[in-house]
Amino acid sequence: MIGEGLHSRKDHFIEEQAMTDLSVMDKDLLAQLRGSGLTTAHILYCMPDHPHLLQTFIWQDYDEAPRFPTLNKFLSFWQREIEGRLFSVAVAHSRLIKPAELKPVAGMWALN
Repeated sequence: MIGEGLHSRKDHFIEEQAMTDLSVMDKDLLAQLRGSGLTTAHILYCMPDHPHLLQTFIWQDYDEAPRFPTLNKFLSFWQREIEGRLFSVAVAHSRLIKPAELKPVAGMWALN
């Protein structure tokens, strides 16, 4: 009886975790299908206690180019809530799901 209770709680936890992971995957896939691409921001900021030293932070999420609303929301949060003053932000963006690329074929050969 004691072992059964532990086993069922463990299975329930695993099922909940799988559902959570699946919902995250679904959210990311849906974002890509809506046109979002993987956005990476390399952020340099001044350390609060030593403003002459720069620290680096890498941020990555799915976002929509060229406006980057998710990145801008994060940067607004940073400026409002985090003491380190932003020095620079470099952004890279790539759509991972793209339309099929078609190339015309100049000829066709059969090999035996």
